[in-house]
Amino acid sequence: QVQLMESGGGSVQAGGSLRLSCRASGYSVMTYCMGWFRQAPGTEREGIAVISEGGNPGYADSVNGRFTISKDNGKNTVYLQMNSLKPEDTAMYYCARGPSRYWACPLTARDFGYWGQGTQVTVSS
Repeated sequence: QVQLMESGGGSVQAGGSLRLSCRASGYSVMTYCMGWFRQAPGTEREGIAVISEGGNPGYADSVNGRFTISKDNGKNTVYLQMNSLKPEDTAMYYCARGPSRYWACPLTARDFGYWGQGTQVTVSS
């Protein structure tokens, strides 16, 4: 059974950092695209970072240069390091499993079929 469990959310002041973790079970993160998405109230779910089977990352323009996605295959865990946080980064953050792609992954939510329950990130000014 595929399960994804996020952790690491919280409240932080603008300019601060957080690291989110997503522990996967029921399959290996080595064999699928993994992604981080976020959704603020009243908005659509936004893809912000993905990592391919081969470890190649992709980022939305809104977070490029500030966020870093990585994975530890041995721990079957994907991470999102978030630096220079802004109030507009406030949202529920979700981890998701996407298609099997070695080189590059999509950033669109419809391409991801399994989702975690989410973890809240709040950035105050």
